[in-house]
Formats: sequence, structure tokens, C-alpha cells
Amino acid sequence: MSGPSEPAPRAGGAPPSKPPLAPTTRELDVLIRARYPILYVNTWEEERVERCLREIAERRRKNLFVWTITQGIVKSGSEPNRAKGGTGSTCDPIAALDSVVDQLEPAIYLFKDFHHFTEDNRANVSVIRRLRDVAHHLRDTYKTIVISAPVTRISQELSKDVTLVDFGLPGTAEFGELLDRILEDVRGKPGIRIDLDDAGRERLLSAARGLTLKEAENVFAKTLVLDGRLTGDDVDVVFGEKQQIIRKSGLLEYYASQASLQNVAGLDNLKDWLAKRSVAFTHRAKEFGLPAPRGVLLVGVQGCGKSLCAKAAANLWNLPLLRFDVGRMFSSLVGSSEENVRQALRVAESVAPAVLWIDEIDKALAGSGGSGGSDGGTSARVFGTLLTWLSEKTAPVFVMATANDISHLPPELLRKGRLDEIFFVDLPTLEERREVFRIHLAQRGRDPAGFDLEALARGSEGFSGAEIEQAVVEALFDAFSGDGELSTAVVANSLAQTVPLSRTMSEELVRLRNWASGRSRLATGTRSESGDGGRRKIEL
Repeated sequence: MSGPSEPAPRAGGAPPSKPPLAPTTRELDVLIRARYPILYVNTWEEERVERCLREIAERRRKNLFVWTITQGIVKSGSEPNRAKGGTGSTCDPIAALDSVVDQLEPAIYLFKDFHHFTEDNRANVSVIRRLRDVAHHLRDTYKTIVISAPVTRISQELSKDVTLVDFGLPGTAEFGELLDRILEDVRGKPGIRIDLDDAGRERLLSAARGLTLKEAENVFAKTLVLDGRLTGDDVDVVFGEKQQIIRKSGLLEYYASQASLQNVAGLDNLKDWLAKRSVAFTHRAKEFGLPAPRGVLLVGVQGCGKSLCAKAAANLWNLPLLRFDVGRMFSSLVGSSEENVRQALRVAESVAPAVLWIDEIDKALAGSGGSGGSDGGTSARVFGTLLTWLSEKTAPVFVMATANDISHLPPELLRKGRLDEIFFVDLPTLEERREVFRIHLAQRGRDPAGFDLEALARGSEGFSGAEIEQAVVEALFDAFSGDGELSTAVVANSLAQTVPLSRTMSEELVRLRNWASGRSRLATGTRSESGDGGRRKIEL
């Protein structure tokens, strides 16, 4: 590379050692030292970018200037109102670029929201041309332009002159520094109580992952304002902030799950699998070498609690639950459906760690293999986008996918590496049906000890968990309309009037069980059949 080299250290020997740069700052530092002329940083955190550049400028003994369309070029840290009068002429983008060329001293220029002038638009022809000229000029200087913008808009003409920089969201260490500053500010103030042990601090910092520093600062302050306390249990307030991000995206649904694995009857294998991974998102697990779990596919009979397990897993792991509605992704515009999927997945990653619930994925992907004649190949492209993300995702987003009809599941989805495990959820066994009745009676204010649960369990052979629940509800209506009390006889009568789906679709159930044998892991362990005549499993 032609031109001068980096300035030599000050006289008097090697400069004093400095703490290492953060990874995001280090990448910017390397590109600036290599004299890349124009860097484009896609981020909402322009204040954080400015802090990183200020640190680099101090280390490299350069000036840092900031450009906005309202203030023009000002020195970083200057008062906005004072700067406006002296440099108002550089508010014009071409005048600002001319000023960069005229400056002789080594400097870094941060252009905020300059993306309006770099997109392919006839009104930007002169700015794009001037920016290309400036890029050529900067190659042999110690000056660098850094564009900070929340979206990426680069015209084709600038594609070889502009370098995109991946400026990741803050990590746990940066959130820890922010939390320490907030705690120092409020220390000793009356009415403020800090109750954070190491475990509570880790839970709070882990929950903040996916937020910007400004969002994290706001939510930490909000917890103090709400009750004057800051504890590890304030993760719910942090999740509330993430809920705002989900709502604004309009592509995912945020579920404030209150479900617990205690409300799920049976499924001991699945429960044990989830319990072992309840600490997999902690810093201690990462140091131990554990990767974040990728996801599971729950295949089984309708109404056996697959969706409830997804909600219970999010509650068990204390993570936000996001529902991915594939139907909402499809748009009439060509290419819009795939972009909607990519945007939804980016949103999920932005609030990670999180649980992404894809309910009835079999219906969403039905016909994806041959959709060219029906929807122009949109389903196939959406499926391809989802498959690629499942294989390559690095963010801690745990996927809980559920399916009822395995004939619609493409074989590519079942390959190891995309998901960790496939669990088969069968109809409940006798003891599980007994537990299902106990759960639903207790949830409706009835004492299960006052019912013959054994008789009810035997009278509900072949029923799914949802059908048992509906039978209890139906019995409540019967008892209420007859001015009587809910009893075993009333519930048994409701069961007798119900034809379970396992009888009307018995052939489909046999086919499903045959497919699951050898292809999936049973969600329940080996149990005595207790007169059931088959392996069955239920979740509620």
C-alpha cells in the first residue's frame, strides 16, 4: 500500500500499555489502521459507535469529528448549539465531504444517518460521485469516514468503495460495566435497595442480552423506579422491554408464559431433557464448553400438550417466548415473504437468548417441495430460508417446533444439526390420565381427592389431554345448569358422550406410531401399561 505509514510512538520509548479493545472496537481499529477509506456501520447505537471511535482516536492520536445534517461537522464532544453557528455550512453533504478533503491532520469522521445520501436515488447522484472521489483521496491519508446508520442503503456505484462493518450488540461485559455505573450512581441514596448476588446479577445481565446499551440503561432505571429495588428477579421487567421490540416488528408474537412443567402430565423423558438444559444459557455453561441448545421437534397426537411444553420450557428457562406464525410471513409481493421471514429471524436473534415457538410447522411447510405450480415457489423459498437459518444460526435462539402430520415434514428438517432432538408425544397412559384429571380439577377449584380418579382414568382410554380437559369443562356446565355439584358421575357421563379422535382417526394414529418407531425419541419413559394396551403419552 502506498503512502505514509502509521505515526510512530511518542519519543521516550514504547507507549504505556493500555487495556485491550473490545471485539467490536478492535475490528474498527484494524480497518482504520489499514486505511480503509469509508466504513459503513449498520447499528442503532450511534452513541456507542462514537465512544468506540473516540477510544480509537485517542490511541492513534487523531481527532474525531461528527457530522449530522442539522449540525454539520463538529468536533466530538462539542456543545451542539455552539457548534451550529460556526460550521453550519457543512450541513450540506457535499460541503461536508469537501471539508474532509481540506483537513490535513489525521482524523476520523463519523457521519450519522448519511444513508439517505448513499442509496440509489437520482437526487443523490452528485453526493455519490463526490463520495467516490473522496474515497480515492483518503486512501493515502490518515483520515477515515465512518457512516453510522440503522439500515444498510448503499448504491451499486459505492459497493467497491464502502466496507460494511458488523457492529454487534453489547455483550455481558458491557452490560456489567453499565450496571456497575448505575449502581455507583444510586449507592447511598435513600429508598434504593440493591439486592444482587452473583447468581442474580448473572440472570439480570443474561436477560439484557439482545438490548442496546441505551435500552438496557432505561430498563435498569425502570426497575429502580418501580419498587426502589434491583434484584435478580427483575428479569421480568427486562423481558417487558424486549416485548416492545417484538411488538414494533409486527412479525412475531410475544407470549408472557405462565405455564409450568408441573402442569404437564407425564413426558418424563422430555421434562428431564429440558431440565438438564435449563442452565445451558449461563456464563458458567459457556466456560464449561457447553454450546447453546439448538431446538427440538415435538411430533405427536393432537391435543397432547406439545404447545404447552413450548410455553413451559420458556418459563422453566426464564426466557422470553416468541411465536413464529408462518402464515403472517406470506405476502402478495414477490420476494416479500422471504424477506419477512429473514426479518422475523433477525428480530428473534436481536432479543436472544429466547425460545422461538413454531407451532404446527407441518402445516406451514406443507407442499414446500413442489410449490412451483401453486404459489410460484414461495413456500419452497420460505422453507429454504428457514432451513438455512436453522443450520447456521449462532445466536442462542432455541427452536420449539411442533407437528401433527409427519407426512408433511420435509426430510431436510429432520437432519441432525438443525435440531437437537425429535420427541414423539403419544396418547396418555392410565397413570398419566389420572394425573391429567387431577390437574384440571385442581385448576377449577375442585379437590381431586373427592373424585374417583382411577375410574375416570379407566373410562377415558384413548382420550388426549385436550379431550379430557374438555370433558371436565362440559361436566362443569352440566353441574351448573342442573344446580348440582361436580362429581365423578357427572364427569363420567361427559366422557361417555365424547368420541375421542383416536377412534375416529385410528388408522392415522397407527401410521404416526409406526413412523415414530426408530425415528424419534419417546417423550415418556418405559412404563407399565396398566391395562392400556399400548404406549401412550400426554402433555397438558
